[in-house]
Amino acid sequence: MTTSTVVEPGSKGEQANEILLQRVVLPRDADFDTIPLYVEAGQARPGLEDQPDEAATTFDPSRQVHPDLVHDRRSLTVPAGQRFSFATYFNAFPAGYWRRWTRVETVRLRVELQGEATVLVYRTNARGNQQRVTSTHAGTGIAAEFDLPLKQFGDGGWYWFDIVASGDEVTLVRADWVTYLDDYEPGNMSIGITTFNRPEYCVDLLNALSAEDELLDCIDRLLVIDQGTELVKEQEGFDKASASLGTKLSLIQQANLGGSGGFSRSMYEATYNENSRFVLLLDDDVLVEPEGVLRALTFGNLCRTPTIVGGHMLNMYVRSLLHAYGETVNRFRFFWGPAPHSKNGHDFAMNPLRATRWLHRRIDVDYNGWWMCLIPTEVVREIGMSLPIFIKWDDAEYGLRAQKAGVPTVSLPGAAVWHVPWTDKDDTIDWQAYHHARNRLLVALLHSPYDRGGRIVYESLNMQIKHGLAMQYTAAELRLWALEDLLSGPDHMHRDLPTKLAEVRKFRQGKDDAHIETDARAYPGVRRIKPPKRGKEPTEPKGIVGTYAAAAAGVLRQIQPVRTTSRVNPEIKVAAIDSRWSLLSQFDSAVVSTADGAGAFWYKRDRKRFLDLMKRSVALHRELAMRWDELAETYQKAVPEVTGPDAWVKTWGDSDGQ
Repeated sequence: MTTSTVVEPGSKGEQANEILLQRVVLPRDADFDTIPLYVEAGQARPGLEDQPDEAATTFDPSRQVHPDLVHDRRSLTVPAGQRFSFATYFNAFPAGYWRRWTRVETVRLRVELQGEATVLVYRTNARGNQQRVTSTHAGTGIAAEFDLPLKQFGDGGWYWFDIVASGDEVTLVRADWVTYLDDYEPGNMSIGITTFNRPEYCVDLLNALSAEDELLDCIDRLLVIDQGTELVKEQEGFDKASASLGTKLSLIQQANLGGSGGFSRSMYEATYNENSRFVLLLDDDVLVEPEGVLRALTFGNLCRTPTIVGGHMLNMYVRSLLHAYGETVNRFRFFWGPAPHSKNGHDFAMNPLRATRWLHRRIDVDYNGWWMCLIPTEVVREIGMSLPIFIKWDDAEYGLRAQKAGVPTVSLPGAAVWHVPWTDKDDTIDWQAYHHARNRLLVALLHSPYDRGGRIVYESLNMQIKHGLAMQYTAAELRLWALEDLLSGPDHMHRDLPTKLAEVRKFRQGKDDAHIETDARAYPGVRRIKPPKRGKEPTEPKGIVGTYAAAAAGVLRQIQPVRTTSRVNPEIKVAAIDSRWSLLSQFDSAVVSTADGAGAFWYKRDRKRFLDLMKRSVALHRELAMRWDELAETYQKAVPEVTGPDAWVKTWGDSDGQ
């Protein structure tokens, strides 16, 4: 049963047992781009159940609250006669998640105002159907309180509230979502930030974290694992952060061992040297919402069983855009992607929470990215630290490993950071191609339930063929290195971790398809001997039959002699967005823009190199398929050792001495 009351602000009531779950917060700066994540104007949308599954995509400027109305992190003005809604990403209460994973059974919403207004409370179910729960009149000296049960939120749903100002403007002083428990002993966290030559970003992050007193009270240690040559401690602004953080701040310099080496160091320090209850992993180049960090910690403390609690990733460039709401691993293809019933790239400014049906269903995940991820240290003790795989798939593998041990991962709405998106780069063709290939196959060996990994060996070979047809020979070669190392057994992981990056970068030097000219005009002009058929440029093949036909034609073309003119002039210039293998395979050379638009490659077809790569690719993939069961057993048996503290301590020590 839902109840509403009005009480004198500051009256004790049940304060002795009160647990703050979620504060209503507002942007720290007058930011037009982020305010839709915090508050919006207008009437709650009736009849949501009658709308199509896709929300409208037309921006309604009447929903935009002007940032000048925001006073501080907790307070804003609602103009006379207007209605503001907190049915937003950061301020609605994700009841379905608290109901499923925590001990919380009832929440209390408390709203304190200056001036007269009506406070209305709404809820939704997992289908997105909206219901008005209750309302009350409140004002200066009279706080509105609502006791709200979570019983009916088994599959999802949210609570939120609206404020409707009366004849005069009204000020929201503060609002909180709280609960009451007798036996609550919260634990603190250590925060681990892994950084490599991004000292400015890292110092900004340290200053943002140190500016929140409530957050500082929950931190045992703030660990900065500096793996670069441009040191954080030498960056302007570091002294300010250091003074604010005091003895909580620990700088650890080590060799560049990638994210897995840096985050494992944070796990180790928090677990074995600090004895924190949790370790929070953060990327160095994020903008953080400190309230989200507090929510993740509170959620983790209240979970029924040890649980990994992840935050979402918002787009640094389009601040209202959510990268992914939840991620899972397709066990047959063994590839990550959006969780069932969710979608990538959701813009809350265009499609608000109230009008987007799928956002109301609880989304269960396999893992959470380590841009923001809270891990109980007892889980670290039980299942170990990251695999020593530098970058790519370390977070996904850890989530899958935890899942096998009975430890769930929750991607918690309302806990998020802003991060640079991956849409402006293609790291499958640079030095990271090695890690993409090896780590995906390695994680499949550890966790695939299918015979020979399902489809992954087939897809890996297909990717080799695509790189070859696209004249991306260096990427294809690095992928073969990955296969060779994988086939050599698990000893290579710790052994090669400190040195592989240097080897890869050295190999890429001087290769046409790895060399970037920052000014595409540095390349000769296009010269095409044979004009396009019927004056039409090649198009992308359609359907399975068309794709296989294009691949066969592309392979046949590779055995033909290379036109000598293509070595003097490229035959085509291609934008990164159009650089598909099906197009590039029809030319002997091409200038191709980089994904970020900052430069261009000049790809040149090499018949001998293509045939050699394909021959070796087929042989290595055949060996992988034949040895799959043997390798899976070997790697699975090695996991406790390679992820354990002894192996990691040795690697840190050995790499520091190089």
